[in-house]
Amino acid sequence: MQNNSLTQIPTDAPGIDQIGVEERCARFQTRSIKKETKVAGLKLAMSMIDLTTLEGKDSEGKVRQLCYKAMHPHDHLPGVPQVAAVCVYPTMVRTAKTALQGSKINVAAVATAFPSGLAPLSVKLDDTRFAVDEGADEIDMVISRGRFLQGDYNFVFDEIAAVKEACGKAHLKVILETGELSTLDNVRKASDIAIYAGADFIKTSTGKVQPAATMPVTLVMLEAIRDYYYQTGKMIGMKPAGGIATSKLALHYLVMVKETLGAAWLHPDWFRFGASKLANDILMQLVKEETGVYQSLNYFSND
Repeated sequence: MQNNSLTQIPTDAPGIDQIGVEERCARFQTRSIKKETKVAGLKLAMSMIDLTTLEGKDSEGKVRQLCYKAMHPHDHLPGVPQVAAVCVYPTMVRTAKTALQGSKINVAAVATAFPSGLAPLSVKLDDTRFAVDEGADEIDMVISRGRFLQGDYNFVFDEIAAVKEACGKAHLKVILETGELSTLDNVRKASDIAIYAGADFIKTSTGKVQPAATMPVTLVMLEAIRDYYYQTGKMIGMKPAGGIATSKLALHYLVMVKETLGAAWLHPDWFRFGASKLANDILMQLVKEETGVYQSLNYFSND
């Protein structure tokens, strides 16, 4: 069992200045990025994507196609990296693991009654163990937002710690579902709870609730990671998910990460994008930089 305790969480975290956060995020979007740096940034962003399919109509064939795209994003464009992971439901983990064999791409599985999280802890733990037994390298869990909003922080903390233990060697990403937390102060509180309970990553959203990832909530979460690092020396990863569909926006996020946490976090081990549409837009921009001509999104697979 984790030795972490809710009592270790700092109680003196400052209240969040929403206007200040929004103004800082606006400044991140004014940075000038030149051509060579832009290309490097686009390739870095591609390497950080968790290519995702989380639909009730998912099939083994669809997952295999997604895995092929993860390994071969654009064979005719030199230097385009593979993505970081493929994210699927637990029942599709074995299919993805087999399809990705021989690559370094991780298999991530959503668990713990995703996306609502409304299930008994025993069910959530069984869900997690099943995904790990099927071969998942990473588990994306959802917190119990209702219990959090009731102020039952001990429940949320203990649940995360129990799921972390059930993950074994698999990394744990804790989804806060920030669109349901209402305030940036709640986002900060939930981030601290997740980090101290044992999260390897904290993640904004399931992608099923709007708003999903936004720059302000991501900045608040990055600052929680920064403060924890200053206190403990331990790095925690970050994953904004949902709503990041354009290359331009992805580059703004990378600027925010570098200026908030530093260059060490500009690596797939520490920062991910949860996205389904972003990969194609990055490919379209890279083709434009290579050839000088835009291709329609119709030229790229719609996975």
